[in-house]
Amino acid sequence: MNLHALRLFHAVAETGSVTRAAGRLHISQPAVTAQIRKLESELNVSLLEADGRGVRLTEAGRMLAERAARLFSLEADIGRMLAAYREGRSGLVRIAATYLPANHLLPGPLAAFLDGRTDVELRLTTVNSKTAFDLLLRCEADFAVVGGGRSAPDGLERIPLLEDAMRFAAPPGHPLAGRSASLAEVVRWPFVLREEGSSTREKLFACCRALNADPPRAALTASGPYETIRAVKAGCGIAFVSALEIRDELARGELAVIDVPDVAVVNPIALYTRRDEPLPPAARLCLDHILSAFGKTGCRSG
Repeated sequence: MNLHALRLFHAVAETGSVTRAAGRLHISQPAVTAQIRKLESELNVSLLEADGRGVRLTEAGRMLAERAARLFSLEADIGRMLAAYREGRSGLVRIAATYLPANHLLPGPLAAFLDGRTDVELRLTTVNSKTAFDLLLRCEADFAVVGGGRSAPDGLERIPLLEDAMRFAAPPGHPLAGRSASLAEVVRWPFVLREEGSSTREKLFACCRALNADPPRAALTASGPYETIRAVKAGCGIAFVSALEIRDELARGELAVIDVPDVAVVNPIALYTRRDEPLPPAARLCLDHILSAFGKTGCRSG
């Protein structure tokens, strides 16, 4: 079916006049008439019939006009949908993040980004750093925000956001709470360790190797920072954690810090994307919004 001719017929059906349809479409009346005649010939039905000095729809014309109206309404809806997508006003943004950025750094910028974007959906998945990179490489996340400083796999671009200090946290009643101690002394006590694959666990064990200290004994292994902090508060042991993660607990007196002068470790937090791969429009705008929130405007474009 000739869609151009169908569009002309649709205009005639809407305006009730070949003359008015020609005026709306800025083409000549004979051209409209000729195209509709071709459409009638193609479909082997009569669509219009004379009505005094004008025309009216035949029964076949009314049936076709109803369906043409739905077709061109859908076409307009598709145009609006794609325009919203291109402009980043709609779409799904998939973010993989480790616990610290997911819970302490991203909620504010993400809420600000969503303001006024009712057709954008954010999907934030909280995982450890290894899984975050895996999701990004498998194209199951648009970008990742990862703490810990783990070396990123090939093919990823890294944009630093901030650095957070690592601390040894203990229950307030622990014998070392609020004191200064060497790493060798601290690791003699039971620990709440993170799971295998956690960059926090790897940092702690790397410090032990560098300072010739025995690795700590795991009284409990936890699968995330929240679980780790809860276990320390309950008295299960000492933990090596991010300062930002325990900021509120320290302020409330629920945890204490053990000062270990020979361990100076920071937790770098960075945003990662697939190198040389353009992001969908909404994801690109979301990423730029996060970068702007951390004073990194202009670190990535396109």
